[in-house]
Amino acid sequence: MRFALCTLVVIALAGCGASSGSRSGGSPGSSTTQAHPQAVEPVAGSGGNVPTVDEPVGDPNAHAPPLSEVRSELKLELVAARVNNASYIDPLQYVTTWERTDQGVDAILPVGAPILAPCEVKILDIEPDWYAGQPLVYWELLDGPDAGRVQYVAEEITDIAKPGLTLTQGQVIARYAKTGTAIEFGWSTPSGITLAVATTGYEEGEITPAGRAMRAWLNSLGADAGPNF
Repeated sequence: MRFALCTLVVIALAGCGASSGSRSGGSPGSSTTQAHPQAVEPVAGSGGNVPTVDEPVGDPNAHAPPLSEVRSELKLELVAARVNNASYIDPLQYVTTWERTDQGVDAILPVGAPILAPCEVKILDIEPDWYAGQPLVYWELLDGPDAGRVQYVAEEITDIAKPGLTLTQGQVIARYAKTGTAIEFGWSTPSGITLAVATTGYEEGEITPAGRAMRAWLNSLGADAGPNF
């Protein structure tokens, strides 16, 4: 009987030890396995559905127009000028020598002398290298019988009014420069091509209808530009 009781006590104590060890996680070297949390690192390319990128719209080989073309188009905004009875002033009041008629009328002025706006005008654009490295500027007449028409002055000029400006009658369009090949004053097209070239063409030194018309126009304003030669 005693032996049986001792046996039961030993079994009970062994069970308590096992239960206690289970709660404490076991001692070092125990065969009991304890779970530990682990971070799972993502693998490139395995992150679910990746949205697709659409193909670019338009022609990938297309090129933007040159900046010079864009500027020209922006500046070349003609005013809807109405013909009226306003009068003009002679734009070349300081000419010392009248020269030949060709695309327009050639003339010489004192250095620094102004080329004046014959009426209210809008400066349309400047061609910086029109002839022999010299510029051409062209403008629209906003008043008078020729309102809406375009004129130009070219070659030996400097201090040119900026494109887009509107000048009142008598304001300075440009000034005669120190060096160059004199000036040429004539009728233009809205694109800056001389009217002579655009209508009848031009050969060097040729007297054109557009040039004749400009000399007659200047003479009508009292410029005393003389006959065509």
